[in-house]
Amino acid sequence: MSHGPGDSPDTLPAAPLDLPLGLPLDLRGTPCPINFIRTKLKLQQLPPGSLLEVWLDGGEPIEQVPDSLAMEGYGIEGLEERAGFFALHVRQKP
Repeated sequence: MSHGPGDSPDTLPAAPLDLPLGLPLDLRGTPCPINFIRTKLKLQQLPPGSLLEVWLDGGEPIEQVPDSLAMEGYGIEGLEERAGFFALHVRQKP
């Protein structure tokens, strides 16, 4: 494997922090507060500053989970309404 000047064979390019990491966390059908707890546990496994996409049902989940995460210090980056569910983008604490 060839490396450019100044490249170390031990370093890999970092993943962009503006894209969600891995697959979305699908919590459709998961009741409150379990969906909040599972989201928080998943975020704690991610590197600082990472973005996670979480799929939530309408109603209580989408009303409660974003506010609860924001109160815990996580960044709410966006919320999209999709076909039958919502996609929430949450930023891990730096």
